[in-house]
Amino acid sequence: MTVRPVGPGDVDAVVALVRELAEYERSLDEARMTSAQLHTALFGDSPALFGHVAVDDEGTVVGFALWFLSFSTWRGTHGVHLEDLYVSPAQRGTGLGRELLRTLAALCVDRGYARLEWSVLDWNTPAVEFYRAAGARPQEGWSVFRLTDTALTEFARERTTT
Repeated sequence: MTVRPVGPGDVDAVVALVRELAEYERSLDEARMTSAQLHTALFGDSPALFGHVAVDDEGTVVGFALWFLSFSTWRGTHGVHLEDLYVSPAQRGTGLGRELLRTLAALCVDRGYARLEWSVLDWNTPAVEFYRAAGARPQEGWSVFRLTDTALTEFARERTTT
C-alpha cells in the first residue's frame, strides 16, 4: 500500500470516499461536491486545494487527505489545514491513516511550515484517539465558527460599500 499525491484519475474515487465520510459524520445531505468541482479545485488554473490518496496493492484508492495552505500571523509562515482525512473502514488499522497524516507532517517540515491543523467532531472518539496517538493535542479555549448557506448570504448583504 502506498500514499501519493492525488491525480486526475483519482477524483471520482475521492468523491465517493467523501460521501462515505459524510455518511459516517451523519451529514450526507450536506455533501454536495461533484467530481467536476473537485477536479477544478485540485487541477484548475490556480489550485488552492491539494490532496494525497492512499492506494491498496491493487491500485484502488482506499483513503485520502484533502488540504490547503493556511497562514499563521503569529509565526509569520504558512501551515497546512487538513480539511478531511478518511480511510475506508476495511483498511483501517493498516497504518494508511497514519501514513497520510505523516505525509502532511513531512510536507510541513520540508517546506518550513509552522503547523498542521484540523478539526474533529467531539463525538468521533476513534478519530480523537488516532490524532492523540500521533502527538496532536486539541486547542483548548478555541471554538470553530462557520457561516454557510442563508446565514452567509444574509450577512454578506449587510455589507456597505464605500
